Amino acid sequence: MDSIARKKVFDFLKKHNIVFECYEHPAAATVEEALRHSENMCDATHCKNLFLRNRKGTLHFLVIMEWSKKLDIHRLGEIIGEGHLSFASPDRMMKYLGVTPGSVSLFGVINDIDNDVLLIIDSELDSAPKLSFHPNDNTATLVIDNVGFHNFLKYCGNKHKFITIDDH
Repeated sequence: MDSIARKKVFDFLKKHNIVFECYEHPAAATVEEALRHSENMCDATHCKNLFLRNRKGTLHFLVIMEWSKKLDIHRLGEIIGEGHLSFASPDRMMKYLGVTPGSVSLFGVINDIDNDVLLIIDSELDSAPKLSFHPNDNTATLVIDNVGFHNFLKYCGNKHKFITIDDH
């Protein structure tokens, strides 16, 4: 049975004609855990999603990158012109993305009605043939193709930037 959060993602994708594949698995709070169950979706680029805020808590960022990369949060702050970034609290995560820790995903921005969250996306994902994300529920993974990814970015309404995220 689909969760309410997952159904909302499915409905949004169907409304905008974004084709997806859904792979159910046991609850997985990290990409590493989900990969243990990913034999059928091995050709997708699996994405890590990190929800951050600025020092004052007035700006929020969803950072999306290939799962194995390590984020230098201080370097990212310099790149985007925000001196100090930190991880947002579970309360902020729920308020802006409608998700709990372990379920953060690109698809959370469909709950960001005011489009407050800025998407910071690793430029390597710009041309990835297929990408995978939780459907705001960590008991499944959705795979969308590159066209669907870019259409989602267009239809969600949130501002987004592609930047180079080095993991060294």
